[in-house]
Amino acid sequence: MIVGSKRSANSHENIVGSEESDDEITGWYVAVLALLMISTSTYAASQSTEWALKMFEEKSHDFGVVARGSDTRHRIQIKNIYKETIHITDVRTSCGCTAAKPSKYTLKSLETAYIEIVMNTKKFTHKKESSVIITFGSPQPAEVRIPIAAYIRTDVVIDPGSINFGSATQGDGAEQTINISYAGRADWKLRGIENLPSHLKAEVTEISRTGASAQYGLKVTLDKSATVGPFRNQVYLLTDDVQNPRIPLLIEGEVVSDIVITPSIVSLGMLTPGQEKTVKVVIRGKRPFKIAKVEYETDLNAFRVDVSDNMQIVHVIPLTISTPKGEGTIVETFTVTIDGRDEPVTFKAYCKVVAETKSLR
Repeated sequence: MIVGSKRSANSHENIVGSEESDDEITGWYVAVLALLMISTSTYAASQSTEWALKMFEEKSHDFGVVARGSDTRHRIQIKNIYKETIHITDVRTSCGCTAAKPSKYTLKSLETAYIEIVMNTKKFTHKKESSVIITFGSPQPAEVRIPIAAYIRTDVVIDPGSINFGSATQGDGAEQTINISYAGRADWKLRGIENLPSHLKAEVTEISRTGASAQYGLKVTLDKSATVGPFRNQVYLLTDDVQNPRIPLLIEGEVVSDIVITPSIVSLGMLTPGQEKTVKVVIRGKRPFKIAKVEYETDLNAFRVDVSDNMQIVHVIPLTISTPKGEGTIVETFTVTIDGRDEPVTFKAYCKVVAETKSLR
């Protein structure tokens, strides 16, 4: 009986032992399940970010060593490589030393935009690191972080922070000047400019030198032959610094035509054979001008243009079409010659000619 009692006691102990083992196994399963959930969540987050990251031209940007006060900006291109429309819901930065904004928030398939990043070099100095955080709402949620870095040196100050021509009229040329101040070595020198495009010329002049400080002037000239359109170039000031000889400088602006035609493409819509329609084309100049002639590219003889002999800033030109027989699309290019201007300007007009029965459907 004693033996039986012992067996009974042993049996009871084994049962208790089995219950403890079950708890341990249950805890192990819970731990494994939690790890699986965390791993799955991490993988899903990684996948969610990866599709969005593929659209960015750059995954990070380092401005390098820049001068204090310089206009330190950079554009990171983003292209929608997917069939679905992409929606950006928010763009922010992790540090007050940087700011960022998108050129647009909605990108259709294959559309391109950019994220403009600005580093505050007036308020902050030395090594600065930040992140631009772009949040997407559709086609599925995602968040992309673009690391940004710069070292803002305090011995060189640029004022104003960039060369900005604004809108410059084609053929007039333009000039902009900035000051570069240095405090440090007594023999410090600004040697010249690197990476200057052909439509710009630069001249560096030492203005003053006192003890360990120096001041230079930089004049940049936009050539009269510069073509119409926006320009944005990063050039470099070359110094005799051994460690950091190049200082980035932003130059931007837009060359605009002295003659602007509105609209540049005239849509006359859908017409029937033998129909006549007149629209107005406006030709505007920076100063009074005279239209010498308007020529046609084709010999359709479907259009008529009435021009004035007057010298004026704005010419409103009636453009009339008398549609020929038959059906099809009519496209005409008009070349406008301006008195005293070497290059003519052009505009186009088009319409679709259809049978009257089709136009009533």
